[in-house]
Amino acid sequence: MEELRRLTTSKQRIALMHESGLYTLKDVIAHLPYRYEEFNEKWPADEEGKILVEGYVADHPKVFFKGRLSRLSVNVEIYGETYNVTIFNRHFLVNALTTGKKVTIIGKMNGHRITASQLLLKDLQAQEGMHPVYSLKEGLTNKMFSNYVKKALSLVNDFDDFVPIDFHEKHHLVDKKTALYNVHFPANHEMMGEGMKMLKYEEFLKFEVTMQYIKMQREQSVGIAKTFDHQALNAFLRTLPFTLTKDQQKAVLDILADLQRPRMMYRFLQGDVGSGKTVVSSIALYANYLAGYQGALMAPTEVLAAQHYETLHSFFKESELSLALLTGSMSTKEKEDVYTRLANGEIDVIVGTHALFQEKVEYSQLGLVITDEQHRFGVKQRKALKEKGESVDFLVMSATPIPRTLALSLFGDMDVSEIHALPSGRKEKMTKYVPGNSMKPFLKDLLAYLASGGQVYVICPMINEQSDYPLKSVTQVYEAMSKYFQGKYHVGLLHGGLSDEEKNQVMNDFHDNKVQILVSTTVIEVGIDVKNANMMVIYDAERFGLSQIHQLRGRIGRGDVQGRCYLLSTSTNKEAIDRLRFVESTNDGYEISKYDLKIRGPGEVLGQRQSGVPSFVLGDIIKDFDLLKIARDDARALLVDYYKYGEYKDYIEIVKQNIKTGNEYVD
Repeated sequence: MEELRRLTTSKQRIALMHESGLYTLKDVIAHLPYRYEEFNEKWPADEEGKILVEGYVADHPKVFFKGRLSRLSVNVEIYGETYNVTIFNRHFLVNALTTGKKVTIIGKMNGHRITASQLLLKDLQAQEGMHPVYSLKEGLTNKMFSNYVKKALSLVNDFDDFVPIDFHEKHHLVDKKTALYNVHFPANHEMMGEGMKMLKYEEFLKFEVTMQYIKMQREQSVGIAKTFDHQALNAFLRTLPFTLTKDQQKAVLDILADLQRPRMMYRFLQGDVGSGKTVVSSIALYANYLAGYQGALMAPTEVLAAQHYETLHSFFKESELSLALLTGSMSTKEKEDVYTRLANGEIDVIVGTHALFQEKVEYSQLGLVITDEQHRFGVKQRKALKEKGESVDFLVMSATPIPRTLALSLFGDMDVSEIHALPSGRKEKMTKYVPGNSMKPFLKDLLAYLASGGQVYVICPMINEQSDYPLKSVTQVYEAMSKYFQGKYHVGLLHGGLSDEEKNQVMNDFHDNKVQILVSTTVIEVGIDVKNANMMVIYDAERFGLSQIHQLRGRIGRGDVQGRCYLLSTSTNKEAIDRLRFVESTNDGYEISKYDLKIRGPGEVLGQRQSGVPSFVLGDIIKDFDLLKIARDDARALLVDYYKYGEYKDYIEIVKQNIKTGNEYVD
């Protein structure tokens, strides 16, 4: 409170700033505007009828009340013509609006009538320019807070500039104080842009130095070099039911090289839906087993864990490797048996959900941890599993592929491997956008497909009907389809509201073809593999992200039969339709992810904090990607100079402190 008293003596305002998390002068300075209002004349009206203009009050205003609501109506002369201006809930202006008074009007125009959103008692010239708008507690105004910021800037001398002076010169960046002043009090866009560039660059540089410092520390740390019989590994490869693609081979070689190095592996493996990441992980687990260590594969859901268990079982069935499954829904007796065998070293590879890192779980000699769909796990969950052993190698897998340069920037503390090519024999999926919410346009194809023995997924965005949203719900569609197909085909229902036991039963019935039509929410988005199900219908498709749609349709066309996906949407929004047309046009997950990232942002596509994707305050990793790449290169140069010549010690001390205090970027 002492520091803020230098800005105001009002205890109430200080308390409001405290409620906003502002306790020091630097906190106030760091509380940046989230947008700007610009008061530049807009006359005549633009295409949407919007205007910003000054005029003169022509006569005395009138006020009308309806309950607690009010409507003020006044005639205003603008460029020699009279317009009727209406504004709501501003009845208190009635006495200030004297005849001949100059006012500034912001609003919408229709003929000679204007509905104003603001009616300001100043002329336009006095307000022109950019005015910052802050997120503030009620009781604090923008004008008031701007005065506090100006005063705080004059009182603070040290602005904690993380950017080295030579980087300032290299990129023509203004100093930190100037950058902050330019963002809080910009005279124009150029001035604000200069300030923002410096602050975004600093944010990116701090992140990249932290990530790459952690990576270099790992590379220098002593790990366990795993040795294994290469002939035995090759013999295992020959038992696999297919030949690895070039991308899979490259990923396997990357991982095997990591396992044999005397340092911890920390690798990010990304690949499109159905690209064969599981077979790559199975080879890593087998090499780890040959070296005498236990391996763990963690999946986000029980259904996916069971799927992985079945897949690995088919890969390992000719070997002596001992495989087990551990999930939360297992009985206490079953769990206790797994705990005992794990601790005794009787289990070589364990597959499961978050149950794998519970306190009760002990490993004999854990050497490799693999997490699938890693963006669904929190940082602490991954760390808890990794710490179940000593110098454990770590592999992270994701089927939400992003451009390599972006992956290197975001996951800078990890090595990156990619799988692009799909296994041979896979046919491209056919995707079709269907306006409306009826299956009639393709019902004949659907019926013929069911008659041929095929199975169908039907996806809905909601579990139950809600009056606020006129969307198809799984319960509504399930009931309608059960009635329509009664006596012909069995319809199953799957959603997040079911117990794990109920979900597993429905999925097993679908897997065994006891259910021919599965009506589901996005529970089936990841990992479900039923090769006989090659048709999918997605209701209200505009409600899903493109990467999510791509994940969903990844459940079909997993064998040698072409998958067909129908995207139903009643939306008339052009952007929504364009998005669906885009996903209709391509099966490339990387292209879809790139498009989705531009439209929706990384938080929506990749998951926010749980993915390790930082929640930057200012920087946008898509819009500001060029700046992020520059910061990544500079971070690498800074660290090289630090390790070679001992330069930039102060910067590394800041990074160390970030890591020590649990900085949000650090795993």
